[in-house]
Amino acid sequence: MSDPPGPILALDLGSRRIGVALSDPEARVASPLCVLPRRGRDHNLRAVRELVQRHGVRQVVVGLPCRRPGELGQAARRAVRFGRRLERFLGIPVHFIDEYETTAEAEEALLEADLSRRRRRQVVDKVAASLILRRFLTRRGEAPA
Repeated sequence: MSDPPGPILALDLGSRRIGVALSDPEARVASPLCVLPRRGRDHNLRAVRELVQRHGVRQVVVGLPCRRPGELGQAARRAVRFGRRLERFLGIPVHFIDEYETTAEAEEALLEADLSRRRRRQVVDKVAASLILRRFLTRRGEAPA
C-alpha cells in the first residue's frame, strides 16, 4: 500500500491578495484556507513557506490567469515566474493550471450564497483558489468530493 500523496496547496495570485486553498492528505477534497496580502516577493515566498510547513504540504499548484483558455498573457507569465521561484525556494514540486474564469465562478457561487459585497471581497480569493485546486485534482483523476 502506498503512502497518501499528502496535502496540496493551491494559490490564486492576485495583484493585492493571494488566495490559498488546501487539500486533505489524500488529495481528494479542496477547501479554501486563507487569503494572504501581497507584500513583496520575498515576504510572499516566506508566507507560503510557512503554510507549506504548517500543513505538511508536498506539492503546490499555481493558477495561471489566462485571457482565454490556454493563452498566457502578462499576468500568467508573472505567475509562472513566481511559481518557479517558489519551487526553488521550497524544494517541492510546483504545478501550473489554467485558472480561466475561476474568480468569476467563485463570485457567482458567493452571490448565490447571498453573501454581502464586503464578505464576498474577503473570501473570493480563497474560494477561487479552491476551484483551482479542485480543477487540478480532477485533471489528475482524483476528483474532489
